[in-house]
Formats: sequence, structure tokens, C-alpha cells
Amino acid sequence: MPPVSGVLRPRLVVLCMVLGVGTFLLFCWGLTIGDYPIAFADVVRALGGSGDPGTVLVVQDLRLPRALVGLLAGIAFGVSGALFQTMTRNPLASPDMIGLTQGAGTAVVAGIVLGWDGGLGTQSLGLFGALATALLVYLLAWRRGTTGYRIILVGIGVSWMCASATDYLMAKGGRFEAQAALGWLVGNLNGRTWGETRPLAVALAVLLPTALLLGRLLRTLQLGDDIATGLGTRVQSVRLAVLLTGVGLIAFATAAAGPVAFVALAAPQIAQRLARTAWPPTVASGLTGALVVLGGDLIARTLVPGTELPVGIVTGVLGAPILLWLLVRADRAGSGG
Repeated sequence: MPPVSGVLRPRLVVLCMVLGVGTFLLFCWGLTIGDYPIAFADVVRALGGSGDPGTVLVVQDLRLPRALVGLLAGIAFGVSGALFQTMTRNPLASPDMIGLTQGAGTAVVAGIVLGWDGGLGTQSLGLFGALATALLVYLLAWRRGTTGYRIILVGIGVSWMCASATDYLMAKGGRFEAQAALGWLVGNLNGRTWGETRPLAVALAVLLPTALLLGRLLRTLQLGDDIATGLGTRVQSVRLAVLLTGVGLIAFATAAAGPVAFVALAAPQIAQRLARTAWPPTVASGLTGALVVLGGDLIARTLVPGTELPVGIVTGVLGAPILLWLLVRADRAGSGG
């Protein structure tokens, strides 16, 4: 076995520990909220299977799937955004910006409005839409290879195409179909069950280790294609592997929770600035994404008494200023294209 080497960054390790503790606290706090309030300590005991049987039933069977979908989807959004931003060397590159979530939305809305789901359900349609859009972007960006800049430009064009198709389908559909589609399009954790949780958990069990293994190769790409090739990195193969991993993460997360806005864009940038690294750190980006989704869901559930807003509304409101800030920074740095 070849020797394994690496650089231990104490600040990054401490940051990941703090983010991990914060994520656990928010995860448990979310489980205390509902028509049957449960104390924080009872939630922790119920997660371990001890305590009052009724409390264990409520926590494990009714509330845990929703919290797990928020946790896992947040991690997937954050890691996927970190992969795309590192690969393209652009802080504005995220699955939201290059059309993947819009493609998933178009497929789901088409299934709801036109009745084309074939019994697959919104989860399978969203997964299919994201994967098909990623393939389209990659093929259109291919010119004897791809570059991060070309993927972004093509992705923005495809994103607008998908958004236009979604708007047309919404206008064409009836009121009830449009309402059902809109409820999914904003990103929502309401009513999530183990049926959405299990496929997402299995996907992350495979894709997260792959993303961590690709991290070191991605840092080589940060030096530029020519230097990376000179160092022995197969640039196009690495770029394709990163693209497939990032697309897989965003596709399964979007299929389970809907296109929760701005998490994939903002989480890697927040993690990078907290860690003070030259690129978005993968693990910290995933934990930050989980914090954003779980925190946004808590706000959405408690902001208006008696009403549970979709989490995507909260992340959209909070993410818009971050996007504007990134645009201003990119313009000042001359990297905004």
C-alpha cells in the first residue's frame, strides 16, 4: 500500500468539530418541535431507543425521517457545491447556477402537470431530470475536452431553458396541479418519510467517500489545467469524475427535499471563509450545508405560528444577499466572467 500523506490544519479540524456539534444540536432541536412538544433530553433518549414508548414512537417514526432528509440533503448540497466551485475555480458555480436543480424541477413539473410520471413519483422524476440536465450540459460544453468556464456558461443557458419550460408547464397546468408543483419547486421538508430518506442515505454512503478521495486531485486542478497535466493528473478524467459525483449528490438531494435554494452556493463560501482556506473545504462545506438547511427549517416552522413554511423560502431569502455579495466580490476581482 502506498504511503498516505496530508496536511493537518488545526483550524479546519476545530471548525469541523464545532460545525458537527452545532448540527447535532439543531438536529435534536428540530425533533422537539411539533403538535406534541418533547423535551430536548427526552429526544436524545428516544433516539437511543429508551424512554417513554410514546415519545420513542413520535421521534423515531414520525419526526426522524424529516430531520434526516434535512440533514443528509444539506450535507449533499454543501459537498456538491464545494466540488463544483473547486473544479471551476469560480465561487458562483453551483448546481443552482448551472441548471441541475432547474432540470430536476422541469421533470417533476412535467410529470405532475402532464401526467407523465408513469408511477415513478416526484423523487424519481427529480433524479432523472437532474441527471439528464447534467448530461446535456456536459455534451454541449465538450470541445475536445471541457473547461470550468465553458461548463458555467453552457449551464447558465440550459438553466434558463429549463426555467422557461417550467414556467410554460405551470401556466398550462390546472390550478391543483400548479399548486402541487409549486409546493415541490420551493424546496420542502414537510411530510418526508422513510421512503425519501433511505435512497438519499444509500447515495451519500457511496458518493461522500468518493468526494473526499477526489478532494486532493481537485486541489491539483486549482493550479490550472497545464500545470495539473504536467504533474501527471488526467485532467479530463478527474473533471468527469467530479462532475458525476457532484451531480449524483445534488440529484438525490433534490429528489428527496426539492431544490432548496442557495444552499449549494452559500455553504461552501461560508465554510471557506470560516476555515480561511484557498478553496471550499469538503467536510466543512457539507456540515455548513446541513446547518443551513436544519436552521432554515427551524425558522420556517416557528416564524409564523400555526403555519409551516417551506424551508426553501427561508434559504432563498437568506441566500439572495450572499449571491449579491459574491457577484460584487467577483466583479472587483475580475473573476466574474
